[in-house]
Parts: sequence; structure tokens; C-alpha cells
Amino acid sequence: MAPTLTPDTLTLKSRTSWDDAWQRCLAVAPEAFRDDRVLNLWGAAWQADGRPLPATSPVDGSPIAGPPRLDAATAGQAVRASLDQHRAWRHIALDERRARVAATLDALTRHRELLALLLVWEIGKPWRLAQADVDRAIDGVRWYVDGIEPMLQGRAPLDGPVSNIASWNYPMSVLVHAMLVQALAGNAVIAKTPTDGGVSCLTLACALAAREGIPVTLVSGSGGELSEALVRAPEIGCVSFVGGRDTGAAVATAVADLGKRHILEQEGLNTWGIWNYSDWDKLSAVIPKLFDYGKQRCTAYPRFVVQRSLFDEFLAAYLPAVRTIRIGHPLAVEQPGDPFPELDFGPLINAAKAKELTDQVTEAIDRGAVPLHRGSLADGRFLPGQDTSAYVPPVTLLGPPPSSPLHHAEPFGPVDTIVLVDTEAELLAAMNASNGALVATLSTDDPATYERLAPQIRAFKIGQGKPRSRGDREELFGGFGASWRGAFVGGELLVRAVTGGPGEERLPGNFPEYHLMP
Repeated sequence: MAPTLTPDTLTLKSRTSWDDAWQRCLAVAPEAFRDDRVLNLWGAAWQADGRPLPATSPVDGSPIAGPPRLDAATAGQAVRASLDQHRAWRHIALDERRARVAATLDALTRHRELLALLLVWEIGKPWRLAQADVDRAIDGVRWYVDGIEPMLQGRAPLDGPVSNIASWNYPMSVLVHAMLVQALAGNAVIAKTPTDGGVSCLTLACALAAREGIPVTLVSGSGGELSEALVRAPEIGCVSFVGGRDTGAAVATAVADLGKRHILEQEGLNTWGIWNYSDWDKLSAVIPKLFDYGKQRCTAYPRFVVQRSLFDEFLAAYLPAVRTIRIGHPLAVEQPGDPFPELDFGPLINAAKAKELTDQVTEAIDRGAVPLHRGSLADGRFLPGQDTSAYVPPVTLLGPPPSSPLHHAEPFGPVDTIVLVDTEAELLAAMNASNGALVATLSTDDPATYERLAPQIRAFKIGQGKPRSRGDREELFGGFGASWRGAFVGGELLVRAVTGGPGEERLPGNFPEYHLMP
């Protein structure tokens, strides 16, 4: 039997410290990084403006580079400068645009390991998932580069640049991916760095794109202060938002009032239903995978809705699987030259989120939820004496009370909740608890039952006994209810969402005046 790893047996993998990553950034893109800060990119130049905020890594609480926050007036200047870039770029021939985007992808590929290492330090992704985030961005955009002509047939760039406001969890495979496809389609692009993390990774990616002549703007600042420029400014041709429902609702109101093109991906409580089911080995195998990145994903499954008569069999499959989940410092190894550790997740995005989620769990239990599983940080892989305040071990609760946020909202952390039901009507009501979701899954042995119930589940993608993801390349993506507003994306729909078509076209999407499926 292998010896148990204690904190004293682990060390940081060689050449992976934050200082190592920072020095590599200074060497690769000196135009975008200074000794003590990152710069904003606007007006086709790197600007040493804005007020850099202090920031710490969720991995161990150590200092890292923070976002240089602009004021509203400067953000307005950046948007106006982006419009000038847009008016020039939209007339660049497609072959030239494609060549520049392809060159950007080649540069991202050369520096994929540095981009992944920045994701580890800035947002706490384990190495495997950090690399996957980078690779999905590169591979996804290459698919568009290779097949863009028919997608643009009869279409034209928008009248103004696309403004991107995205959450911190997927800086590359969601945000950079979208920006490069938007530029390929003939638009200048603007992005606001997420407040909670990813600024250095995005800065490096944008530096590599700007070198190839991609008209990209990257600015930092509070959403409230910059919204006038990034959402309401008349220069903006489209607003693309990924984030929570509260902020998304404010953006939705603004773009609806202005009649502005928009893509608003918002959270929902993605659910997994169990009804007349018996393939428990299949379910056990997938449970650890559902905890990837601590369920800090828009397509995570934090809620199981289980037929009461199957609850004992469900637990027999679920509990042994959840006990195998591996957490810890993403760069902690036994010997400096060892491979990166294989982990399901590391920290949450910050210590404040970890405390908020822990408090919600405690409150839910105090009000009647039954704790079925609670992991321990003592079982994790950590460096001697490191700060673990951003880490939360897996937790499973039965019956979260209606007064708890865990009953109706996505926890965005490694907390599973289970609701028991007795009838199909209760199953559907529990699976539709959040007025729309991005994904859902129904596990049942009877295909006819799946075919009958699945259309009544309000999720854009529904898996038959397996999880669904956001998707890549040609796969479409959207949401029902409050989980999505505006144009759907994925495949050619992403290109259609950021270009103009013939006449008064109705884009597939979820709009105040209509809902149109592809």
C-alpha cells in the first residue's frame, strides 16, 4: 500500500511558481506587462492607465497581478477607438482576416503551457483542466477558420464592435474563443477582464492577437462603472455576456431598451433526474467527473432529483464514487520533477466564495437539510503551511430547505443537493425549479419514458443518462427561461449572432418578443 501523503511530503513542481510565470510573461509580451502590473489595451496600443487592484491567488493566497481598473470616461474613449478599428477591419478581405486569426492560433499554441499555468494561479484550475481550456479555444477557432466561408455567405459585419463581458471560469475556451470568431466574422472586439481572475492570461492572449493585427480591446474595471460604455454606448454593435442572473438581468434590460443585438448566457440550476433506473455502475462512473473544477461551470450538475423508491440504490452508487474525489493544490508534487498531480478540483475562485458557500451549507443543515457526505481538507494534497481558505471539500445534502439558496440556485461550488420525488409530475417540477437551465439529464431504463418526459424539462440540452456540455465546433448552445436571453450560439449560430443578414431576419434565440429554436 502506498504511504499516505502528509503536507510535509509535498513541494511545488519545479518552474511553476507565480514568479516563474510572471517572468515568462515579461519575456514573451513585454509590451503588455510591466514589472509590477498588466496594462490595458485600447486604441491599438497598450496603456499604463487605470488603478491596479491588489489580488491574490486562490491557490495559496499569495499576491498576483490584479486588474488595472479604468474609470467610465476612459472606457468611453476605448469604445470610441474600437469603433474606428471596426470601421477599418470590416473592410479587410476575409482571406486576410482568416490568415491573421490563424497566425494568432499558432502563437497561442506556442505558448499554451504558459497560458495554462496562468489559469492555474489566477483561477485555480488543475493542470489537466487548464490545458483543456486553452486547447478548446485553439481547436474551436480553427474549426471556424477552416469553414467560415459558407457561414458568412450573404452576411456582413455589424455596425459596431462586439462588447464581451464574461465570467472568470473559462477565459480561453469561452471568452477568447468568442472574441476570435467575432473578429474572423469582420468585427472589432472589446473584452472586459473578469473582476475575480484571469487578467494575466487574457492579457497574454490579447497581446498575441494584437501582434497579428486583430482589432482587440481589453479593459478592466467594475461592471457598474463601465456598463455605460460597454453595454449602452451607441458605438457597440452587440453585447455578449456570460455570468449570473442578477447582473445579466440588468444587462438584458439595457439592451432591450436600446434594441441592441445581444447574447446573454446566464446561470440556471442544472438537474439530473433518476426515474425507474437500474444501471448504477454507469452512474457511479460519471459522478467524479461531475465535480471537475469544483462544479464552477455553467454546465455543472449540482442537483439530483431521485425517485424515492430508488434512493437506497442511488446512495449505494453515489457515496462510494463521491468519496474518491481528489482535491488540493494544483501544483503540489512529491518531487519537484514529478508530473502535475491528477486532481478533480483545486480551490474555489476566492476565499470569500468559499466562506459564502460553507455558510450556506451550515445554514441549510440548521434548517433541516440532511448531510449525506462531507469531505475533509485533511484528505487533500497541500503544501506545508499553505493558505487553504479558498478550498471547500465535496458536500452532499438531502432536502435543502426552500429558504436556502441551495434549494433554487446554482451553488457554483462542490455541493450536491438531492431532492426526493414520488411522481412524474414532482420529478418535472423539481427539475424545472430554476425557471430554465442550460443542460439537464434524465436517467431511466425505459426509452419511451425518456421520450415522453424530456420535452417537458426546460433545458436547452438534455442528456439521456449522460451529462451534456456547452459543446464545441458545430454544436449549438443556448438556454430556456431565465438562463438565456438573446441569440443562441455555437456552430454557424455564433457567426449569425455577430453578423447582419438579409432583410428583417429573426435569429434563433430567446427574445422578449419571441423564442425561436434552431
